[in-house]
Amino acid sequence: MSRFRIVDTPIEGLKIVERVVLSDERGFLSRMFCADELRAAGWSTAIAQVNHTLTRRPGAVRGLHFQFAPHAETKLVNCVRGEVFDVAVDLRRGSPTFLQWFGLALSAGN
Repeated sequence: MSRFRIVDTPIEGLKIVERVVLSDERGFLSRMFCADELRAAGWSTAIAQVNHTLTRRPGAVRGLHFQFAPHAETKLVNCVRGEVFDVAVDLRRGSPTFLQWFGLALSAGN
């Protein structure tokens, strides 16, 4: 049984990873990461770093992250409390979706 549902987006290579939550009267279990299972979403590198951010003011903008190969990173973004509107912009020249964007509200519930 997979602990994740992988959903395609309109931007090639950008996936939504939905965690499958197992729950009973004691509470719940949700797998945050599993390299073997996330290969289906294109995850192929070792985890290089894990960051935890707190944004105190609603409406704050965090910034745009972009890396050129060979320094490009695969990112997995979670929201464990509150809500964040996460946006990805395709900046790959020659891509059929160049300059298109995809946004999704992330929260502890999804």
